[in-house]
Amino acid sequence: MRLDTSQQMRTEMRLRMAPRMIQSMEILQLPIMALQERIEQELSENPVLVDLRESASPAEDGEETNGPAVAEPADAEPSEFDNLGNMDENWSELYDEGPRRSRASLSEEGDRKLDAMQNMASRPRSFHDSLTEQLGFFDCEPILRELAEYLIYNLDDNGYLPKNVTLHDIARDFGRDVTVEQAEDCLRMVQRLDPPGVGARDLKECLQLQLTPDTPCHDILRTLIGHHLDDLQHNRLPTIEKKTGLSIEAIKDAIEHLRRLNPRPGSSFNLSENTQYVVPDLIVEPNETGAYDVRLADEHTPNLSISRYYQKQLRNKGTDPAAREFIQKRIQSARWLIESIEQRRNTLLKVARAIIDHQKPFLDKGPEFIEPLKMQQIADRVGVHVTTVSRAVDDKWVQTPRGIFPLKRFFGGGTVTADGEEIAWDTIKQKLLEVVAKENKSDPLSDEDIVDEMGRHGLKVARRTVTKYRQALMIPSSRQRKQF
Repeated sequence: MRLDTSQQMRTEMRLRMAPRMIQSMEILQLPIMALQERIEQELSENPVLVDLRESASPAEDGEETNGPAVAEPADAEPSEFDNLGNMDENWSELYDEGPRRSRASLSEEGDRKLDAMQNMASRPRSFHDSLTEQLGFFDCEPILRELAEYLIYNLDDNGYLPKNVTLHDIARDFGRDVTVEQAEDCLRMVQRLDPPGVGARDLKECLQLQLTPDTPCHDILRTLIGHHLDDLQHNRLPTIEKKTGLSIEAIKDAIEHLRRLNPRPGSSFNLSENTQYVVPDLIVEPNETGAYDVRLADEHTPNLSISRYYQKQLRNKGTDPAAREFIQKRIQSARWLIESIEQRRNTLLKVARAIIDHQKPFLDKGPEFIEPLKMQQIADRVGVHVTTVSRAVDDKWVQTPRGIFPLKRFFGGGTVTADGEEIAWDTIKQKLLEVVAKENKSDPLSDEDIVDEMGRHGLKVARRTVTKYRQALMIPSSRQRKQF
């Protein structure tokens, strides 16, 4: 085998983005809460950054300020800085004195942190914690209690014992010498806990666990749950009538009580735990002319500036060279951050105003009047790249007179009607809901019938489109919608 070495020249082009551009894109993509966290982090790490809301007023030094640009707010001058050149081994002085004086006092900051800690919500009691606590009311051997707890922590978030986890697996993996029979006893104990239905291995068992002698239509429900769940799912009431000899009215009455049972007993508990609150990035309000004003909801965002004290030290020829280099880098980093935040403000406002202007019918008349809109259209209108629009709307929420929506809600494709008019998919969905709501429930419309009905309203769509959006809207098939 022969090995050759050779030199080759290769021409290639690489796109390398400057750190400043990368930072601008990152800042643009942040929602308001994440932006505030980023700013607080920068304030704690960069000593030359100050928050104008907390620093002393520039007027106190007899100087004026022109707003949140890279101004020079008044800062107390720490005398220790004058000796920085002789303190090569203790750079912490640069952090501990200068920047801290430019913000609220240490005691006030400590009070704020203490208040924040006192107002923090404690970790909510989980679904599994609740079940484990209830075991305390049972009188059983310690090993069985431990086995029951082990079973509880094998339940999924809906309260079921997963199908891939058998009682044999539980007994084998518990780590103590227990039998499958003991695991069965513990499972029955778990199934007696609240909410009713926990510890079930399938839907049938879950629903049966929720039945008590006092449940209305108890006997009929046991029959329906035990033998006719599939028929119920497909609304085959005549089939159930024929197999059981029960009247349609008796079956319908039992179904009403069946709907009151919970097929996912653990889900409601977990849902309350994971409640997430939306903080809007933008606020849209109508004005006197009938148009809409758009503003940023950033009243609580720190108003950043660069410490005048450190700028003064940078200009001071007597400042230690190492300190000067450190300050220069920090000031450059601070300027980039301030400019990125300002660029985010301008871009987000321009993009949002263009979106709101295009979707004015949505705000005036309702969601069914939303217009087809693509990000490229907004990019062309604002004069930026489409990826900039994508970053600007990503994870951003807007508060409007019609509710709070993600900015992405205003984008969507459409189709051309029989009259040649372009119409948004959301409009088709709204019309689909309207057609189904008005149908004769004893003889519901098939998907073909819905296509014809929508065509009579000028919306010419294919049957597969109707089927797709009916399923997306969780509208059952015509057979399942039929009422007997």
